[in-house]
Amino acid sequence: MGLHQWPWLAPLGAIGLILAVAAGARSVMADPVTAQSSSTFSFGEKDGSKTIEINNVTYDTTSSGVPGRPQGEQLVLRTTTHSKQNVDEEGGDFTVGVEAWPLGTDLATKPIYAVTLEGVGATVQDGNVILFDRGIEDVSWWSVYTLGSGTLLFDTYVPLLSFSLSRQVGEPRYVGLDVPPDDEADPKLKDPQIVGVLAYAAADHVIRRLLFTCSDTKRAAELRSYYDETRELSVSNATPAADNPRLTLRLAWSANFPSAPNTVQALIPLKGDDLDAEHAKLPACMKVAAWTD
Repeated sequence: MGLHQWPWLAPLGAIGLILAVAAGARSVMADPVTAQSSSTFSFGEKDGSKTIEINNVTYDTTSSGVPGRPQGEQLVLRTTTHSKQNVDEEGGDFTVGVEAWPLGTDLATKPIYAVTLEGVGATVQDGNVILFDRGIEDVSWWSVYTLGSGTLLFDTYVPLLSFSLSRQVGEPRYVGLDVPPDDEADPKLKDPQIVGVLAYAAADHVIRRLLFTCSDTKRAAELRSYYDETRELSVSNATPAADNPRLTLRLAWSANFPSAPNTVQALIPLKGDDLDAEHAKLPACMKVAAWTD
């Protein structure tokens, strides 16, 4: 006898088929991946010194399409922050680390990269780069790393600038300014005329670095100062209605209170997907040139 003679069996047959498909799907699923890390807090006193120590661990996943990784792959990120400081003193020990694994990988295995720096936090920006907050004292600065490989792109002493080259959705570009201290150890950055190094990057590589110098070494030192000078970085568009705008970077320096601002600026146009140093407009004492590590 067929199902047409027992019509009430047809729904049962469909249910059985669904259950069989579901069972087959379960059979090809990967083993579950679990991980557990402890966040801790401690407060203690020894010899009259009060100390707070905190460890925080968080997990997150990226979207697919991470630059530098296979198409469609997602990453699992484990971010660990550690701080230890004396209650009655400024400063302390602060570190932040980021580890990454492809989604579905056993987190007990070696990560594809692990980055640990002095800093207070790390965030993913645009699903493309990791922004490490390095401002553990009075100076605000950041380190920008690739999300796909954990490679350093650049350090910046101005908030990271990001923008698109067109009005259409596209790959963002990132700009920052590295300002060497007066006691810089790198011999290439010890010249007293150096003001800073501007970096222009895609999500997975630096496209161009420009070195700014000032022939007046006293003025160069003022422009490099972390405490006496404020630096600002922005981008303007001369053709806001166009699909492919004409973009110009503006880098400005202003003296902090109680001094008068006496703001000076450098304007660097973009030509295609690059910085056009040849047509940059600069303060009187300043020069700009291509620079490599």
